[in-house]
Amino acid sequence: MLPMWRIAPIDFGKPGRLRVRSGDACSRLLAFWAESLVVPSMFIMSRSARPFRSGLVSIVLAALSLATAVAQKPNANLSGIAHVAIRVSNLDASRAFFHKLGFEEAFAMNKEGKPSEAFFKINDRQFIELYPRSNATDWAGFMHICFETADIEALNQDYIAHGLTPKPVVRAGAGNLLFTLQGPDEPGSPSDLRSAATQNIEYTQYMPGSRHTLDRGMHLGPERVAVQIVGVGVPMQDVRAAASFYEDKLSFIPAGHPLEPGATALRLPGAADEQIEFLFPASLPGAFNDAKLHFSILFSVPDLGSTRARLRSLGLAPKKHGPTLTIHDPDGDAIVFVAAASDAHAAETGVN
Repeated sequence: MLPMWRIAPIDFGKPGRLRVRSGDACSRLLAFWAESLVVPSMFIMSRSARPFRSGLVSIVLAALSLATAVAQKPNANLSGIAHVAIRVSNLDASRAFFHKLGFEEAFAMNKEGKPSEAFFKINDRQFIELYPRSNATDWAGFMHICFETADIEALNQDYIAHGLTPKPVVRAGAGNLLFTLQGPDEPGSPSDLRSAATQNIEYTQYMPGSRHTLDRGMHLGPERVAVQIVGVGVPMQDVRAAASFYEDKLSFIPAGHPLEPGATALRLPGAADEQIEFLFPASLPGAFNDAKLHFSILFSVPDLGSTRARLRSLGLAPKKHGPTLTIHDPDGDAIVFVAAASDAHAAETGVN
């Protein structure tokens, strides 16, 4: 005769209950399943069945732990890297450098009759923002990285729900929505590049009627050396702590294949196959004695050989480091080129 089946609540210490304190719906579902586990009554009553029950409880608790860990991370679905903002020592020299690489200036902003910001277009969704120094003693270099999201209000609220403290969403001067969040410590003392020792992370949502949106399909130089930013190397005081922050707090994912071999790199959460790298202070030129916060921008290209020939034809001297080519902008920051997965790169990425 087959044994009768019954509901068998499981617990440690006090029989009949499994205490779960997480409010996550997935955790509650697993807890309900654990409390309502259907097993043969003869197994529950028999001493020989106790190892089976103990192992089953371990599996359930492991699943609960995983569900809780997942619930503690934001559901950050980023569309990609929107822009990199840098302050340059000489705006005219930096403009000439990016023009030489085939990138066009989509638009600029002025303040009191002087240029305050220039937007160089990589593709319809990615830009490099150049800010001039106000004074000769101002620092130059990395200011911030900006990530694109399709629903900025939802992302902002999700960060708050997970214990982060982003600034409220506002409309920026170019017409897009954005908010900022303070990240890990950057190297060196706070300078006029930033008000605190921590990294300023920016998020944006492109809006109808913004200057970026109105420029769709325009200023896409046919002579661009590359058509997509696939990574940004940002300077960090403690690389391990920075990686933990991005992974645990912002839901970034360890990169299975870093764009630069040996780099500490994480992939953006979401469909974009783009990365952020963390640079050790000692690996950066000048060691911050030159009043610059150095960084790197990584572009994908279909073929490194033809890219090297093109850069040489422009009077530049690319250096080969393993599977990458590197040149430097007028302030000494690295512009890195990496080989794309296939020659059909532009078509596959869907960027123009």
